[in-house]
Amino acid sequence: MSAVPKSSALHRNYKYYDLVMVAFVTVLLCSNLIGPSKLGQLWGIKFAAGVLFFPFSYIFGDVLTEVYGYAHARKVIWAGFGAQLFATLMSMAVLAFPPAPEWPHQAALETAFGAAPRIMAASVLAYWAGEFVNSYIMAKMKVLTQGRMLWTRTIGSTIFGQLVDSAIFYPIAFWGIWSGHQLITVLITGCAVKTAWEAAMTPFTYKLVAFLKKHEGVDVYDTNTDFNPFHIGT
Repeated sequence: MSAVPKSSALHRNYKYYDLVMVAFVTVLLCSNLIGPSKLGQLWGIKFAAGVLFFPFSYIFGDVLTEVYGYAHARKVIWAGFGAQLFATLMSMAVLAFPPAPEWPHQAALETAFGAAPRIMAASVLAYWAGEFVNSYIMAKMKVLTQGRMLWTRTIGSTIFGQLVDSAIFYPIAFWGIWSGHQLITVLITGCAVKTAWEAAMTPFTYKLVAFLKKHEGVDVYDTNTDFNPFHIGT
């Protein structure tokens, strides 16, 4: 498929763009609200269960940038940021609201959703920075490779995005609680697991990208894009 000029692609109505955005935000909220509530173990490796699902947000982020371009991905990243911030504030408000005397589940709710404020702040900031790095690298690599070798930019952008995400999240959330060695170990392990999961999902990413490019009739190259993350418009 030939590339669609960026100027014309930005002002079109897409059939599947909103669905991809909803999928992105849904995965983000579920992995951050439900995933951290359980510590799992597989083959002797311990990790928050959300690690298995959070990489899907990067997959959908890659798809958005690859198909619709950085500007449309930027709007979705901000939508995810707003949704995550609202969910965080809502969970704090609900937990702080006095329970009825006959309602016995306050402790269970606090266990599931009562993450420390610093962990919540770390999660929101790490997501924001990591997703924008991922989208930026993805867009730049697409131009550099002239649209070839999709796998190099999906995996390459994820490596940088996850490194930034983890480098922000773990120190803010656990500095002074975990030892330096434990912080580094978990950071590296988390990045490796998430990147490996992204690589394993490469066939799915290829199929989804091909489907969207075919049915949307668009394939944006960010050659003259304003990459300012605070410029919300397309």
